[in-house]
Amino acid sequence: MTQARTHALTLDAADPLRPFRNEFLVPKHRDREQVYFVGNSLGLQPRGARAHVLEVLDKWAGEAVEGHFTGATGGMNSPALVREPLARLVGALPGEVVAMNTLTVNLHLMLASFYRPAAGRTVVLIEEGAFPSDRHAVESQIRLHGLDPATALVEVQADEPGGTISMAALERAIAEHGPRLALVLWPGVQYRTGQAFDLAEITRLAHAQGAVAGFDLAHAVGNLPLALHDSGADFAVWCHYKYVNAGPGAVAGCFVHERHGRSGLPRMAGWWGHDAAPRFRMAPEFVPAAGAEGWQLPTPPVLALAPLRASLEQFDRAGGMAGLRAKSEKITGFLDALIRQRLAGTLEIIPPAEPARRGAQLSLRVAGGRERGRELFDYLRDTGILGDWREPDVIRIAPAPLYNRYADVLRFVEEVEHWRGV
Repeated sequence: MTQARTHALTLDAADPLRPFRNEFLVPKHRDREQVYFVGNSLGLQPRGARAHVLEVLDKWAGEAVEGHFTGATGGMNSPALVREPLARLVGALPGEVVAMNTLTVNLHLMLASFYRPAAGRTVVLIEEGAFPSDRHAVESQIRLHGLDPATALVEVQADEPGGTISMAALERAIAEHGPRLALVLWPGVQYRTGQAFDLAEITRLAHAQGAVAGFDLAHAVGNLPLALHDSGADFAVWCHYKYVNAGPGAVAGCFVHERHGRSGLPRMAGWWGHDAAPRFRMAPEFVPAAGAEGWQLPTPPVLALAPLRASLEQFDRAGGMAGLRAKSEKITGFLDALIRQRLAGTLEIIPPAEPARRGAQLSLRVAGGRERGRELFDYLRDTGILGDWREPDVIRIAPAPLYNRYADVLRFVEEVEHWRGV
């Protein structure tokens, strides 16, 4: 047994999160479990999710409409069942978070309230290469206000090797556009590069210019410890199907800082955003519920909330994000070190080396360009190691601390070595 393998197995044996792997269903590749590094795209299914979904189905079958109102897990209570664990996960007050809709729908709802171009403040600042759905949402909201994205949408260009963005570059852009700046919409973790950002500092810079600070946390929630309330961010949106393991197309999340909860901000109003106490009086006037729940539109998707309940229970049992982040830094650091030691001429690591500036994901470029990158990606998939590909030339490998092992990381490196030597 090699020294590296002995080291990996020793790390796995000492891992306090090791038992959680058995709580997930790992897909098979031929006669063995797949090495799955795609929790940044779709997390594995928790074994407990099925029981929660069946509970909802059984309640529907046995009680029909009455199931909305009976028992602790009745449909009317579904949002409340995830409120406090979700607040713990993202570092918010319970009234500042709500599970609803999908990420882009929630982003549109937030932009409708928080992007209010006036008095020459029209600019939305985003990063170069933002996730397409975010860019589409921002462009369409700008046009809804009769403005031109060519002048009202500003992208901060990458200024670091590999295509990452320094805080200095972002600070310069915010200062340059300050008098015209309406909103900074920024990722917690950039989806292609894997770079993580300081939400509190970005919020401070935006607010100093009189602008709103909003965040897309799709790749940050369940990946990094967050302190949304303390950061002062105005709003944030995210999905739960990546690191939070709540299933394909899972119901998403939304944060609105408490200072806006009763602020009278304009919003897209809907039935379930109405204050709960008089909701069933069916009055024509809209009275928003306090906090983030006042932005809800339809009746909660009870079936979609069931897997999220299972996942949030896991995060609580794992001790929250502190322990997960400790392992994440360690296992991603193990991957980083092995690549630098054994694959330096083959793989380029894109995100910054400092753990504080990246999450679980290492985005990698393969020497030789896109064609060689696709060749390696296809080879790994055929051997049972699954990362994912992002155009034009990036392989993303994301060790998820709840279910990935140090031995998985070593196997990835060994297979790349084998491919290189073929």
